[in-house]
Amino acid sequence: MNTATGATPVLPGRRVVITGVGPVTPIGIGASAFWSALLEKRSGIRRVRAFDPSQFQSQIGGEIDGLSVGDYVPKSYRKAAKIMAHDIVLAVAAAHQVITDAKLQTKCLIDRGEAQGAPNLDVTRFGANIGAGLICADLPELAEGLHSASTDGRFSFARWGTEGMNNLTPLWLLKFLPNMLACHVTIVHDAEGPSNTITCGEASSHLAIGEAFRTITRGAADVCICGGAESKANPMALLRQGLGRRLSRRNDAPEQACRPFAADRDGTVVSEGGGLVILEALEHAQKRGARIYAELVGFGAGHDAYAPAQPSAPHPEGRGCAVAMRKALKDAGIAPPQVDLVASFACGLVEHDRSEAAAIRGVLGDRAAAVPVMNVKAGIGNNGAGSGAIDFIAAVLAVHYGTVPPAFNSTPMDPACGLKVIADGPVDIRVGYAVSTAYALGGGQNAALVLKRFKE
Repeated sequence: MNTATGATPVLPGRRVVITGVGPVTPIGIGASAFWSALLEKRSGIRRVRAFDPSQFQSQIGGEIDGLSVGDYVPKSYRKAAKIMAHDIVLAVAAAHQVITDAKLQTKCLIDRGEAQGAPNLDVTRFGANIGAGLICADLPELAEGLHSASTDGRFSFARWGTEGMNNLTPLWLLKFLPNMLACHVTIVHDAEGPSNTITCGEASSHLAIGEAFRTITRGAADVCICGGAESKANPMALLRQGLGRRLSRRNDAPEQACRPFAADRDGTVVSEGGGLVILEALEHAQKRGARIYAELVGFGAGHDAYAPAQPSAPHPEGRGCAVAMRKALKDAGIAPPQVDLVASFACGLVEHDRSEAAAIRGVLGDRAAAVPVMNVKAGIGNNGAGSGAIDFIAAVLAVHYGTVPPAFNSTPMDPACGLKVIADGPVDIRVGYAVSTAYALGGGQNAALVLKRFKE
């Protein structure tokens, strides 16, 4: 809706649909490339090339080549690239993909000549909720400053203030604030509605999508761009995850390293990427003739509240995940027997995979052995705050196309998980309802979203 036509009436409890998806991943950028790669069991895991990983025990990861912010913003905005960390570029790229996929006519696309006429939405009711992680500092730039602030190998706070900081640009810090992902996306696409940033590790994207869902259902916005992005394919993340003993060391076989639910899994793999989706009030989407992928009908969140001395340890019975799933199903107004598909978050960590599997079994009961479970991390790895968005987009496409992509690298299955993981090849399943789950590896946050096959 154009802003000149006035505000849209507030309609609490409105139906919310997904009208656009914008994945940015090591196996493909954009819905078509990403979906094809999933069906073909392609892997984006390889030996890290962005820096020399030889001093690390795990030397593999998922990387995205050739990403330039200039390809996704108007010419007038390209100078802002100087204050964009890589995580921000991922989000801006995802925003362009999803806005284009949803056929929204934003100022950015109009300025780039990719859309004609006026904006087809009220920008004051266009919101954003984007998940972000711990952004890695520009290490070469920081190292130069630290070196100049050191004397005989010892760091001096005094010299840091007089000399070290002079090596950093005045706007240096703006590259690494987590809210800058949403900041740049909303500026580029003139989203003037409610905006929020969520930083809850790997659960960030699901929580962001859930908050956007709530924003629309209560009538505070008509359209929201939401999801998350993060890069863990950097020295800081590789070191931190390695010290936490979370990473696979299959350096000689990177494509087989990430093995969710498999009996011989030995850890996850760092990666970069994420994705954004467009949530839209049904009546708004119908009015502009939008394509509808699926309907979002439920959201739930929970917390493990387990082992405070070991915040990265998951509850053995998946308590937080189960709480989130049950809340999401109740919100959707459905019972466990109506679930046709579970889009799992499993990333190849032994205890975390078992914890999530226990939650799924606890919620689905006797049907757990029969309900198909999908997982896409074998070829992608752990994208941090962007992981959930990628999983959710895969679930949306599975519901839309009625096809579940294979979770390769998952056999032989860990018998302790006890789930029906789709592992051999794409399977055609008409999905009525699907549940997508996510959890943070450290912190205990859990979230679940319920998708429904769209019907008028």
